Amino acid sequence: MALRSFARTWSVDLKDRQLRVNVVSPGTVITPGYKTELGMSDEQIEQMKADTATTTPLGRPGTPDEIAKAVSFLASDDSSYITGIELFVDGGTAQI
Repeated sequence: MALRSFARTWSVDLKDRQLRVNVVSPGTVITPGYKTELGMSDEQIEQMKADTATTTPLGRPGTPDEIAKAVSFLASDDSSYITGIELFVDGGTAQI
């Protein structure tokens, strides 16, 4: 919620500099860090995937590539008329 507020405030404050400010809120994304940094076992990671499948409308965790594509879109000229938003890239979880 705080980041969303920052994006809204900064989008107004920075409009004269022609800067757009947006927030990306990712859902569950399984990365190698779950194993290497968090020390989770393969079984724990598989259980996390299964849990995510039951709570996410798309029925699966996201991928780093899916998050990157959303960020790339917001950084591109294709989103030139978008500012001050929070984009949920979470398989629909925030919408239910």
